[in-house]
Amino acid sequence: MRWERGRRSDNVVDARGGGRRLGGGKGLSLGGIAVVVVIGLLMGQDPLTILGSVVNQGLQQGAPVPEQRAPAANDPQREFVRAVLGDTEDTWRAIFQASGKQYQDPKLVLFSGGVRSACGFADAAVGPFYCPGDRQVYLDLSFFREMETRFAAAGDFAQAYVIAHEVGHHVQTLLGVSARVNAARQRGERVEGDNGLLVRQELQADCLAGVWAHHAQQRLNWLEPGDLEEALNAANAIGDDRLQKQSRGTVMPDSFTHGTSAQRVRWFRNGFDNGEPGRCDTFKATKL
Repeated sequence: MRWERGRRSDNVVDARGGGRRLGGGKGLSLGGIAVVVVIGLLMGQDPLTILGSVVNQGLQQGAPVPEQRAPAANDPQREFVRAVLGDTEDTWRAIFQASGKQYQDPKLVLFSGGVRSACGFADAAVGPFYCPGDRQVYLDLSFFREMETRFAAAGDFAQAYVIAHEVGHHVQTLLGVSARVNAARQRGERVEGDNGLLVRQELQADCLAGVWAHHAQQRLNWLEPGDLEEALNAANAIGDDRLQKQSRGTVMPDSFTHGTSAQRVRWFRNGFDNGEPGRCDTFKATKL
């Protein structure tokens, strides 16, 4: 992936390298608990174990942690993130403008170890996440190493897919999709399961990531041989069925939150092939 061709975003906040972990204060909010549970299931980990770790971090009240060296000004990982985020901005600004809307750029916060968001405190165990409360994407770059070592999903375009997926959740927030899913949850509706609203929401974010990839390639021609396969491999590696099989030895469709490997690959590919957000309406799809 020739990511150097991408315009660098000014909306990346690098919060790494501080002497204190961002913790303490109030406990984890309900929104934060939801984030931990959902991403814990994505990662194939017991959400209760992660929640225990998060609560313990919050009780530290901002206790000092070993000093971390601040990244260099030209840190290549940060520049990669800036390039990918910048191109998502260019893509979604143009798409929104074409439909008479205005796109609002999200911030992307790079953190190391732990971070506090409007959704509560989270540590690196929860993986990348988007918080609709402050409309920011949060990313600990160590997740990319875990993608390579744990999920065998290496490559810069695989990493770009992860970023674009979280930006897809921001697009959903701007379009009111996230609010409708949250309203259903608040009404007591069951949103988990292989045909549930959470799965449909996540698969739509995969499709929107594919839409971005389509337009980015049209504009920059930055993909190299094997890049698309990297993203498809990443989507395949983090399907609910595969993660549950690896961690539990069995598949439990009633607890799905993100979709199967085949579904994630299909919807990302759908967005990439046609580049039309209107083709990403997973909520009306009879077959996911």
